Amino acid sequence: MLTEPQKKEFKKALQKEKTLLETELSRLGEKNPGGSDWAPMKPEGDEFGADRNDNADIIEDMEEDSATVGELEARLNSVLEALGKIDDGGYGICEVGGEEIEHDRLNANPAATTCKKHMN
Repeated sequence: MLTEPQKKEFKKALQKEKTLLETELSRLGEKNPGGSDWAPMKPEGDEFGADRNDNADIIEDMEEDSATVGELEARLNSVLEALGKIDDGGYGICEVGGEEIEHDRLNANPAATTCKKHMN
């Protein structure tokens, strides 16, 4: 069972990761108004114009950013879920088997939702 000081340390690590993820997401995209999801934005200084090749390059960059934004957003959602579990008392419990998640697994990934046995 995780002690309160251990939970505080994991909470601190998760909050730090949350801040980093939100910073990176805001660099690549913007939060949709009224929602919690993120969308890639056109890079600063790039403008669509008459040149189709330039426009294609801008769109290609946005598509690459879209994949990155999706990965960062998924991780942010995992971190937010873990923070909620700390507050609700369900943190550190495997979602599959109900057993405690190993301490070393939480050290490696504080947002882990399963124990080692059920991680795949």
